[in-house]
Amino acid sequence: MPSLGRLHLITDTRPGRDPLTVVRAALAAARADLVVQVRVEDSATDREAYDLALRVLALAAPYGATCLVNDRLDVALAVGAAGGHVGADDLPVAAARHVLGPTGVLGATAREPRTALEAVVAGANYLGVGPCHATSTKAGLPDPIGSVGVRDVADAVDVPVIAIGGVTADRVPALRAAGAYGVAVVGAISSAADPARATTELLRALA
Repeated sequence: MPSLGRLHLITDTRPGRDPLTVVRAALAAARADLVVQVRVEDSATDREAYDLALRVLALAAPYGATCLVNDRLDVALAVGAAGGHVGADDLPVAAARHVLGPTGVLGATAREPRTALEAVVAGANYLGVGPCHATSTKAGLPDPIGSVGVRDVADAVDVPVIAIGGVTADRVPALRAAGAYGVAVVGAISSAADPARATTELLRALA
């Protein structure tokens, strides 16, 4: 498995957003230390997801950065991404592992120790844990679990825990202290006036 960076940038493809410009700026600041997770809106076609993933992969390749695709594992395989990430309503982790094969990077969403352990046993290489804080970038999320919830999961598993949901540079130290290996963000970079600077600040907080 490729080394897993501590900072994961999830693409923001909501109307009016320019994910490729943000990814380009973040990669220039983070280089190989960035993991880019390609996530598209549920209404996006497979072709739209494929086209975006292909372009993100092309941007990431010169830096040696890892590229994953959320939810759509067929797209991950089609573009040659390092792997994918599945949420609670996507393919079961064991099925996702079967699709990706034994060497693909596979992340799974969890928010409490039992489901986290089940995901690891089923083949997850890392866990996306949250939401840690309230966030407006994705609708229909459960209540935030805070740093305490992150610690409960991190103490229960032996794979990297990536905290997600309302993450900012100021909140990173508490999440790291709770056992998070790294963080995943959308708005902290995509909504920043200077995405490259925001990326640098997050990496500094993670160091």
